[in-house]
Amino acid sequence: MSAPATPPVKLRPEIVALPAYRQGKTVEGGFKLSSNENPFDPLPGVLKAAQAANEVLNRYPNGFAPELSARLANRHNVDLSQVIIGAGSVALLAQFVIAAAGAGDEVIYSWRSFEAYPLLPVMSGAVSVQVPNRPDHGHDLPAMAAAITERTRLVIVCTPNNPTSTIVTKTEFAEFMALVPSDLLVILDEAYGEFVTDPDAVSGFPLLASYPNLVVLRTFSKAYGLAGLRIGYGLGPTAVIDAARSASIPLSVTHQAQQAALASLDHEGELLERVGHIAALRTTIWKGLTAQGWSVPEPQGNFVWLATGDDTNEAVAILTRNGIMARPFHPEGIRISIGESESVEKLLLSTEEIVQNLSKRRAAQPVR
Repeated sequence: MSAPATPPVKLRPEIVALPAYRQGKTVEGGFKLSSNENPFDPLPGVLKAAQAANEVLNRYPNGFAPELSARLANRHNVDLSQVIIGAGSVALLAQFVIAAAGAGDEVIYSWRSFEAYPLLPVMSGAVSVQVPNRPDHGHDLPAMAAAITERTRLVIVCTPNNPTSTIVTKTEFAEFMALVPSDLLVILDEAYGEFVTDPDAVSGFPLLASYPNLVVLRTFSKAYGLAGLRIGYGLGPTAVIDAARSASIPLSVTHQAQQAALASLDHEGELLERVGHIAALRTTIWKGLTAQGWSVPEPQGNFVWLATGDDTNEAVAILTRNGIMARPFHPEGIRISIGESESVEKLLLSTEEIVQNLSKRRAAQPVR
């Protein structure tokens, strides 16, 4: 990545030094498996609800999304004041970081994890504390707990973890929370929670009554296929939710997004059938990769992780040449989203080619 250009005006140097967030790329005539998007077209009922909302484009949306908030409060058996709606779960996370952590404070998270995490503390003047993933690419929760200091104001736990697709188990999370100070905010980022099939995985919603310092984030972007409308939600203690609400950009959640989210809940059965289909393809891909010799953590998101290390750029070039656009994280690995059924064969042929090419190259290298 090239160095940031020198700005013509005075800006915060720590912001200028940050690499800008990059969206997943597309490949002409191929499969875009780089953004963890839901490959299915919107359901007709959801599309109709969003289109109907266009009739009031001249009006501001209701920033509190009262109808959707009430629906979610009833669904999860919490008070209405415990629900917050935002322009995607990452926007909500930014609000919580701003509300909790200022200059000199610390925000702890596992790494590698969601690439937006390093950006958010810097924006509020806080400091990132990155705790390396375990060798199996999951969160090292004991190490995260050990990293907590008097300056720590927020800890982010991402499950399934983006980009490694690994989970935090119920037992691991309970043991972690027992080590965390009760006045330290913990964010459980479950943007991919609907794709989880492992019965041992933690789910944040049932834990809200047990932990007064816990906030759970979800999104409609992934399982519900509303990535283009940007809408997510969080549940947590009223006082914490109020603080995050104060840190929001007013009226950032559109009326179209709110109506589409409500319609998605109305059609949830159909949407979760699609989630099941994606999970089944995920299993097929994971088994195929394992049979090829890849060491792949069992995935629980709508994506798989290839730990390609220093060979990442070469592996991505092979994928791209074969019409597969994936998300590289050099020099660690590649995240590949679960896409259309038609992409599976081409993907596995491409990963087999990667294995063969790397094997030939390594065999040709002289022994030292």
